[in-house]
Amino acid sequence: MAEHQIAYFLRELHGAADPARRAAAAKGLGRTGRPEHAAVLARAAGDPEPAVRAAAAAGLARLAGGDGSPRVRGAAAEALPALLADGDPQVRRRASLAALRLGLDGPRITDAFARLLTDPDRHVRINALTALHARGVPGDAAAVAGLLGDPDPTVRGLARALLYRCADDPAVAAHVLRTAREGEGAARVEAMAMVPARCTGALLDSLLTGLRDPSARVRTAVAARLASVDTATARDALAAALDDEPDPHTAAVLLRGAARRGDPRAAAAALRWLTDPVAGPAAAHALGRLDTPGAAERLRSALDDGTLPAPVRAAAAVAVAEGGGWDAVWLLLPLLDDEDPALRTGALDALGVLVERGLRLWERHTVAWALTAHLESGQDTWPTRNALRGLGQALPGLRRLADRAPDGEVRAAALSLLDADGDTAPQDLRRFVTGLDDPDEAVRYQAATALHAWMEATGELPPDSGPAHERLSRLATTDTSPRTRHAATEALTTLAALTTVTTRETPPCG
Repeated sequence: MAEHQIAYFLRELHGAADPARRAAAAKGLGRTGRPEHAAVLARAAGDPEPAVRAAAAAGLARLAGGDGSPRVRGAAAEALPALLADGDPQVRRRASLAALRLGLDGPRITDAFARLLTDPDRHVRINALTALHARGVPGDAAAVAGLLGDPDPTVRGLARALLYRCADDPAVAAHVLRTAREGEGAARVEAMAMVPARCTGALLDSLLTGLRDPSARVRTAVAARLASVDTATARDALAAALDDEPDPHTAAVLLRGAARRGDPRAAAAALRWLTDPVAGPAAAHALGRLDTPGAAERLRSALDDGTLPAPVRAAAAVAVAEGGGWDAVWLLLPLLDDEDPALRTGALDALGVLVERGLRLWERHTVAWALTAHLESGQDTWPTRNALRGLGQALPGLRRLADRAPDGEVRAAALSLLDADGDTAPQDLRRFVTGLDDPDEAVRYQAATALHAWMEATGELPPDSGPAHERLSRLATTDTSPRTRHAATEALTTLAALTTVTTRETPPCG
């Protein structure tokens, strides 16, 4: 049957007047033919009809099959370079895919793929980049660098990968650096990201002028790169750019850099951008760091300003806490009742800053009660847990929540805050062991983690280690949660090691 089909396809390919029939014959011959028919398909690659030429290219790729017949590869190597330069986009697409699948090599093929880097068809550009990457050569370094700004994300990613692979090629390095200095839009941004930090000096002049680039993306990338340059010229240029910057994303980068440098010239711009939903959080952070006249009062007023976006008020809360004013606690606690979760999270982060830095004696119990009550509410469970870390006055309330809170996440959060550094009260150790049987996975995980941390810190066995061993063994083998099984296995390993040490150190009787 195959022989009859092959004979039919050969007659059609040579004698059919209809181009569609010749194209179908070329495809069919690629599916059913043998390596000796590669020469026939190579001749068909010169057909005056684009559809036939495209079918011939596809047929050659199929004819090779999985063994990559030398006869087929040889015929394809002769026919495909011309098809790769064909005036028809469909022919170029089929030919580039065929050459890629056949793994063709050599100067003619490499040069052809290099020319296709600028092809209007994204599929052709993708095939060209993939083929050149497989060969480990850039083909045309300038063209590849230009593709860093390609509108298609796949093309951009392949171009970036090829440039990284060929980074040791001096021509590639030179074109990447040139694009980082002089490129436009996305290409320049991508190239700047590829230039190592140690080479920032080579970009410095172009970075300074890049602060006025028409593209906001370029200005943003330039501002981020200049943030690590500590020279008077760079600081002056960044301050001037912030005064005139219209884009909120770029302004946010400039404001964060000014905050790190402690540049008071950024204060006016920070006040202007404070109401912006994008740049506002960075503006609040900058105002807190710069500590200029009026900044602290503006941040305090921002906490109660319902017209400001919640992320801005949240950033202002953290800035107020970092400022460490005498009234910071009393300004922040009412925010825990706000309806917006972003603002509540900001207030919790701010209170965490105050707890970490050390609350005043008269603040500790009030903050402990407020945060424990907020944890019990089930809102913002883990941000609240983070804010409570290290606050000893909260331990009685946390023990109560670990025992009786109806919400499993709350029980888990409370359990994770019970001290596991060796000073744990005996009843907390019992809570850890009991928690291994909790119906909520989060509690079982935290219990196993806490028990393991206590044994690691003290080098001691927990009281009644037999029940702990039994429960950990069950969790390590049957729990449905991978993280809980892992935590139980680690705790079990430490428990076994400590048991062995204790047995060796126990003197024999008599």
